[in-house]
Amino acid sequence: MISERRHAILGLIIEHYLRTGEPIGSKALCQLLPYSISSATIRNEMAYLTQLGFLEQRHTSGGRVPSKTSFRYYVDNIMKEKPISEYEMNKINEALSVNSGDPERLLLDACKLLEEYSHCAAFCATLEDPYDCIQGVDLIPAGNQKAMLVMLTVGSKIKSSLINMPCALDEDFRQKFYDVSAKFLIGAPLTDVNLALIQSAVGVAGVRIFDMLPALTSLCALCDEASHSKLSLEGETNLLSHEELGSDLYKILGLLTGKKQLMELSKRFANSNHTKLLMIGDENPLYEMKNTSTLIAKFNYEGGQKAVLGVIGSMRIDYESILPKIKYIINTVDTLLSKKGA
Repeated sequence: MISERRHAILGLIIEHYLRTGEPIGSKALCQLLPYSISSATIRNEMAYLTQLGFLEQRHTSGGRVPSKTSFRYYVDNIMKEKPISEYEMNKINEALSVNSGDPERLLLDACKLLEEYSHCAAFCATLEDPYDCIQGVDLIPAGNQKAMLVMLTVGSKIKSSLINMPCALDEDFRQKFYDVSAKFLIGAPLTDVNLALIQSAVGVAGVRIFDMLPALTSLCALCDEASHSKLSLEGETNLLSHEELGSDLYKILGLLTGKKQLMELSKRFANSNHTKLLMIGDENPLYEMKNTSTLIAKFNYEGGQKAVLGVIGSMRIDYESILPKIKYIINTVDTLLSKKGA
């Protein structure tokens, strides 16, 4: 641990940098400290903090700026989180309640809120579950020989598709469809639903199998969609205003656009012992993110479903204001998903 005086000086340097993005010298620090101290003493303390790796000097004649190490020290030992307002809590609760019954849409809503309240990039990953099965299907008339096919999985994934039907959805057709669903589809793993399985339904559907083909092939597509991991992004353009990222911005945007590395990171984190983690600077496992602050959280729900939410920004973010809002959104999502699985 560093002394109380060095702790205070370091805190002022970091807070000044977070506000302005500029280095600060000993004379300016003299005016900010709540007690009298000479400029020479402050220079000595700054030199010592530099030796410890907490400060950096960009130019020989300039002041000091925080290092990556100092941001971690700031978050763990100096920062005091600003309470989230009741208005903000109500606004977040209202936004997340809209799709609270649909985990995937709930997570997407949360991703949008994270982008809005952090002014950073946000991402949401829902991970594949090889054991997820079809729980129910329905075919709802939508007029003019159209129908809405709706599928619900055991893992609470809801998928739908509007399809053109070659016939009217009369009672006989719908009964045949439900007979086929009950015999071949309900309880089937998503990865097993394919055209070969559909072909085996001919014996039950009879001549109506041709009328059913649009609905059954559409169901195959929905199962394929639901069986794969999915990564969604919000607010990538927010990073354009994070000037501290400099040339790293292009690497980060490339990583976000490619999605593959971020998805792999999400999968590793989902299977780790952490539930929530703030990675600052070199703590980030991906080279492209070594100059970012990344907060990532995982969720387990519905007996095996896994998802991840995350926020990516520069290291010069307003930690005091942003972190409480991010945590509140994450905790609210976790509560809603826990209720869904109860």
